[in-house]
Amino acid sequence: MSNDTILVVLQVVALLFAVSFHESAHGLVALLCGDPTAREQGRISLNPLKHLDPMGSVVVPALLALAGAPVFGWAKPVPVDLSRTREPRTANLLVSAAGPVSNVILALASSLVVLALDQPSGAHGGLLRSLVFALALYSVLINVALAIFNLLPIPPLDGFGVLLSLLPRSLYPLAAALRRWGMLILLVVMMTGMLSRILSPARQAIIHLLLH
Repeated sequence: MSNDTILVVLQVVALLFAVSFHESAHGLVALLCGDPTAREQGRISLNPLKHLDPMGSVVVPALLALAGAPVFGWAKPVPVDLSRTREPRTANLLVSAAGPVSNVILALASSLVVLALDQPSGAHGGLLRSLVFALALYSVLINVALAIFNLLPIPPLDGFGVLLSLLPRSLYPLAAALRRWGMLILLVVMMTGMLSRILSPARQAIIHLLLH
């Protein structure tokens, strides 16, 4: 297996764990708020097969990795039924925020692994150490990117759920209009390079902090 193929595999593995952690966090917080839907469907799990979206979790990330672009992707959304929660407005805020927060936690944990290993080469510890180092570094980059991306206040991202929970009810019609156009706005953000301009500074800052 070539080095390039190994790096692609490591990035896809890091992404699969990141999105599994993210979706499980949504389901767990929903359960704590009174909604057992995710648990009933077996979605509170770190098993990537439970959350796999073949296109968003494997094909797109692999193609991006092969092209040398930052790896990105998505999983199947965890089902949440706010009508089963005790306080739907508060639950929506907590459940929405849980995903990005989980990615920040995973990024911080992975950064500790990077700093502990401290060596990107195999000079000190061999191949296994190098693979773990690379996997941890990719985990930091991917989880930070997922956290930032999902906090954008655009439907259907988590940031919109947070925004909706904080808006006064008088602005709900505006939120409903935004929901109708959300996917189009999101496509524009991604296709025009706006997303890259948002994520690239964070990526460069992480690389500088961890590798210099």
